[in-house]
Amino acid sequence: MAGRLQARIFPKVDLLVATTNPHKAREFGELLEPLGVRVRGLDQLEAPLTAPVENEATFAGNARLKAAFYARALGCTCLADDSGLEVDALGGAPGVLSARYAGEAGSREERDHRNREKVVRELRERGAQESPARLVCALCLADAAGTVLFETSASLEGLFRFEPRGGHGFGYDGHLFLPALGRMAAELSPEEMNACSHRGQATRALAAWLHEQR
Repeated sequence: MAGRLQARIFPKVDLLVATTNPHKAREFGELLEPLGVRVRGLDQLEAPLTAPVENEATFAGNARLKAAFYARALGCTCLADDSGLEVDALGGAPGVLSARYAGEAGSREERDHRNREKVVRELRERGAQESPARLVCALCLADAAGTVLFETSASLEGLFRFEPRGGHGFGYDGHLFLPALGRMAAELSPEEMNACSHRGQATRALAAWLHEQR
């Protein structure tokens, strides 16, 4: 099921995705809505919830924590993802701290900008011109009782480079060069990115599992 997901696999259902990041919610919608799954993000809740502390050491651990927390709190099946960048020259940093690597103050765009600048600065301090790196996504689906129903993870390998290029994507996409495609992640259209991305791969694995449950 590479590339576009096949349509009309499921009846129309709503699925809560435990994210306030509109870019992530949009990506999940692009991947799952053709299947009849209507994606809702946390920003669509009538009353916001205080987010749990993401204190696990792995992407999978944080995805599991968020899925179970929101599923129990809201009494519905919930999908959570935890994703970010691992840079080999930085020992795998920023890793699970990717979204808050340079602090949590300011808007999402301001935080993203500071995060990128910090990674570039730390690589320069180490004398690196570029570094093998990857975008990682861990997904967890939990039922209303907080029981884990499905988990998966995927990655998109590349090279972190100092100079950003491309107008698509978000977060660290402008700095990740994809050797197999000869372009930066942010130079790919949303359709191209969904076909190969860490989140696209993980979501297709989820879609295949959901299809098996019918």
